[in-house]
Amino acid sequence: MCSSEEADLLRLEEVFLTTLARTNSLILQPLLLADPEPSDSCGRECFRLLQQLHESTQRLWEVTDQSLHSLRQRLHDPPSVGLEALLLLNNADYVLQAHVEYIKSYTDCVVAQAFQSVSKRRSEYWRSQRKKLQQLLSWVSSEGSVGPMLCQALSQPLTQHVQKYVVLLLSLRDTLDKHHPAQELVMHAVTLFRNLQFFMRQALDQALATQALWYNLSSRVRDVLCTPAHRLLQDSQDIPVVVTPLRAERVLLFDDALVLLQGHNIHTFDLKLVWVDPGQDKCVLRILTPEEEFSFQARDPQGQVVWQWKVTQAVCQALCGKKDFPLLGSDRESPVPLDCRCVAYTFRHEGRLYQATYEGSWCWAKPHGKGTLKWPDGRNHVGDFCQGLEHGFGICLVPQASEDKFDCYKCHWREGSMCGYGICEYGTDRVYKGYFQAGLRHGFGVLESTPQASQPFKYTGHWERGQRSSYGIEDDSERGERYIGMWQADQHHGPGVLVTQAGVCYQGTFQGDKMAGPGILLWEDDSLHEGTFTRDLALLGKGKVTFPNGFTLDGSFSSGTDKGLYTQGVLDTAALPPDLARTRKRQLGLGAFPVESRWQGVYRPFQDFVRSGCPGDLQEALLGFHVQSSRELRESQEYLCCERSHPKDCAGSMEDILKELLQHREPQALQQYLRKALSNSRHPLGKLLRTLMLTFQATYSGIGANKHLQGMAQEEVKQHGQELWAAYRGLLKVALQRQGQTLEEEDMETRDLQVHRLLLPLILPSFYSELFTLYLLLHEREDGLYSQGITNLSLFPDTKLLEFLDVQKHLWPFKDLRLTSNQRYSLVRDKCFLSATECLQKIITTVDPWEKLEVLEKTYGEIEATVSRVLGREYKLPMDDLLPLLIYVVSRARIQHLGAEIHLIRDMMDPIHTGGLHDFLLTALESCYQHIQKEEVRLHRLPGPWDSRELW
Repeated sequence: MCSSEEADLLRLEEVFLTTLARTNSLILQPLLLADPEPSDSCGRECFRLLQQLHESTQRLWEVTDQSLHSLRQRLHDPPSVGLEALLLLNNADYVLQAHVEYIKSYTDCVVAQAFQSVSKRRSEYWRSQRKKLQQLLSWVSSEGSVGPMLCQALSQPLTQHVQKYVVLLLSLRDTLDKHHPAQELVMHAVTLFRNLQFFMRQALDQALATQALWYNLSSRVRDVLCTPAHRLLQDSQDIPVVVTPLRAERVLLFDDALVLLQGHNIHTFDLKLVWVDPGQDKCVLRILTPEEEFSFQARDPQGQVVWQWKVTQAVCQALCGKKDFPLLGSDRESPVPLDCRCVAYTFRHEGRLYQATYEGSWCWAKPHGKGTLKWPDGRNHVGDFCQGLEHGFGICLVPQASEDKFDCYKCHWREGSMCGYGICEYGTDRVYKGYFQAGLRHGFGVLESTPQASQPFKYTGHWERGQRSSYGIEDDSERGERYIGMWQADQHHGPGVLVTQAGVCYQGTFQGDKMAGPGILLWEDDSLHEGTFTRDLALLGKGKVTFPNGFTLDGSFSSGTDKGLYTQGVLDTAALPPDLARTRKRQLGLGAFPVESRWQGVYRPFQDFVRSGCPGDLQEALLGFHVQSSRELRESQEYLCCERSHPKDCAGSMEDILKELLQHREPQALQQYLRKALSNSRHPLGKLLRTLMLTFQATYSGIGANKHLQGMAQEEVKQHGQELWAAYRGLLKVALQRQGQTLEEEDMETRDLQVHRLLLPLILPSFYSELFTLYLLLHEREDGLYSQGITNLSLFPDTKLLEFLDVQKHLWPFKDLRLTSNQRYSLVRDKCFLSATECLQKIITTVDPWEKLEVLEKTYGEIEATVSRVLGREYKLPMDDLLPLLIYVVSRARIQHLGAEIHLIRDMMDPIHTGGLHDFLLTALESCYQHIQKEEVRLHRLPGPWDSRELW
């Protein structure tokens, strides 16, 4: 059964619906027809606002009609339609929104004085309609002008309607039981429409106050400030306030802007970018904006409180984006504006950011967080900001004068300048990958041309304040040269080595990009030139030439017009032939560039990172990042939200890395941990290893694959092992310090032991390709003789070879072989000591010197086991018996480049093995290698021209 309150609601909706229809036909439609196409801008704006009001009225009429329909259904059939089915209750927010939209449209018209403006256009028509309006709208006063009369006609019906809503809803609540299902719905509707009452009163007051403001402003100021959206919240003429240090005759607080007036000067501040700081002095209200900072001070504490409260609430409401409902100050607890906001702003003051538009996060009036800066000339920066400056990762595009050419900086920034790791792709088709400081290249970095560049270029090395400095490698493809050495102010300066594609090596001193003083020149044929050289590596002046055969030429040299070499001096042919092994092994750079100081620019960022305690916020600035190329970024515009892989995605945060490191300190677990860390380019140790690999390839691959650089390369690998171990120890020290522990000091002997045992086997594969190539080149002639000796010895059958090598017959393992009656011992090939031969062949399957030595030890064990089986007892081979048997096994194993293998093992083996079994076996293998080199000579010295068939 329906209550009387429900019937009253139905009648209320019917009356209001009729009123809306009459108001629309008598007022809004004539207003719109007064001047359907006004020519002036003011008229067009008023016409737009009236159209908007007309649409809001239609919307309110439709919602009211729907509410009336639901009430009629309820009264017609109460049992089937529950009270909670009423639109006014089950969708009160929907009904409320229609009212709010109407009030917004209506107050916009009031602020813009749309009713007065349009009524003046047809004043005679409205005078004739005054009585009619008075008869139809009895609540409207007939006194005064038409404009206010129309204002009352369009606002009073709604005000009375909402007031009756609240009264009837409260009465309906009183009729319901506490447990009635519609009880909460009724209370929600009461709350909403009570808030709406308060909102309407204050919205109308603000609109009228704003309308009145326009009358006492100068026309110039009014033209700037007068917009329908503005609502005046506070005027300094009502509560005076002093502004410092800016000067202001008048302060106006609108719902979306703070305005300071000084004569004809108007300073407008968007409230979304206004921060209110009461500070410790409650008598002074500090205001912060992106480009201005000033303070308010009222005459009395009460006025100060009003200004502070109103500015604070206005900022909160502007940030919420709902400045109309709920109304400002309607909440019991006054909200506090957020310190961090996301807003767009264009800088107007002269300076670094002049005319730039920043869109992103702000904190206390400064860009802070992620954002984008754009300049009118096409420059833009997207990334992280801190206290108004670029700080953290960012991408900056700088257009060049020519079309479609950009410099793209993908870097880490600190306090507005590039600092840390960065990748810069220049419009000149060059790319820099390396470290920055104060916006300049500083530390280690690689500058190289892109693949499509017409003149290839590459520099790998150190930088200082934007210039190449200290140690670095440069490839000059035009001259076919590589410079390895010292730099100063972008020029070759100090000791350096020049390597050419023809295999020529020069070592000397450079000054200002020019050769200065004496130097040495090594040719591919091992001839040695000493003296002063031209840029084209020709001897000039006094010098000396040592030829491969030992002859020397000492005198004065000059270049002829036909580019020949002219000399006047003494040729000495009486000198003894040089030691070829010693001549071939002349090494450059060893004394000129101390190995511990070559790549300090690579080590230093990691050392600084560790010294600072491995802070997580600097992890990416150290390890680098991976992002799209600038070309892809420009085409897709994805640089505005640049996605990149982060170290945390691959190697974990520094906290996780340090925790894991503490869990793997036992030798076996440590080696597994180091292997994993070094293979991960996003781990500090892995990143360091990748960078060192890059420097190694830049120095010793391609043109740098020269036998005279083998010594430099070998000592660099060992140094890298020591530095990586130091880096591990540094990380471990930080991890222990975070646990309140200390790291024990390590003596040099222990360090070397750990480096050779743990690290070198792990890092050697990363350098092995270039390093072994240098060993191949250095021992090419020796290995050539060895290969010829192997070829000659391979012609022998087993019996003849064992006999030729003077292996005692009681050690021959033929009784292990099962031969048919048609076979003879002389036909048996590659069967003797087969297990030892196959074992020795495994020496080329690993790059680890320790594992190679283990293979050699196992080979020795297989030889002894075979001999013991032949003799039927355990037998330890003396050197006289071992060497021939080992020569036999080596000749049958046919290992290529054995000389390079032996020397690499000797150079890289752990010093702890010196004088031990492994050293003894390696010495024995060297003796075999040297013996086989001489076999070609021995075979040719056999009496008479021997026939290979006789060997069988």
